[in-house]
Amino acid sequence: MIDIHQQVAQDPGYHATVGDIQAWEAKYGRIPEGSVVMIRSDWYKKWAEVERFNQKPFPGVSLSALQFLHKERKILFHGHEPLDTDTTPNLEGEYWLLHNHYTQAEGVANLDKVPEVGALIAIGFAKPQGGTGGYARYIAICPADWSYGVSVLDAPGSPLPVQPYPLRRDKNGILKPTPPQS
Repeated sequence: MIDIHQQVAQDPGYHATVGDIQAWEAKYGRIPEGSVVMIRSDWYKKWAEVERFNQKPFPGVSLSALQFLHKERKILFHGHEPLDTDTTPNLEGEYWLLHNHYTQAEGVANLDKVPEVGALIAIGFAKPQGGTGGYARYIAICPADWSYGVSVLDAPGSPLPVQPYPLRRDKNGILKPTPPQS
């Protein structure tokens, strides 16, 4: 987990750089191939501020940092707290990731409770029918002596507002919106 939250506190539009990655590596060692790299900005703490949350600037990950992580460190994927990778006019980071078949986790929460090194990321996927994206729950399995932690039952599930027709599994196990009560 690469922590840029202090830079974001000074500049809400700060985007993680290759320098941030290299500073992390100077402290913890080279990022191993196949790693999952999360970028902590503490942006998830603003999700309740709907008006602010929907405006730019917000933190991101620079294109050069994405290319370094994927091409040089050969990571599995990265994750970040905002719902987009960057705030460039053409979303260059988002574009590059999608057009080069890389994946990412957006809307990640609670990275301030994850150690900078040593956590295992488990991913559970839902199967929403007709959705444009995939909901997933990322769970950091931390060292036994880590001071944070909650049951997955207690962890928040999404930055999105509660929906009037939540998804429920039908008799075949497929997630569908709950029909309105009549």
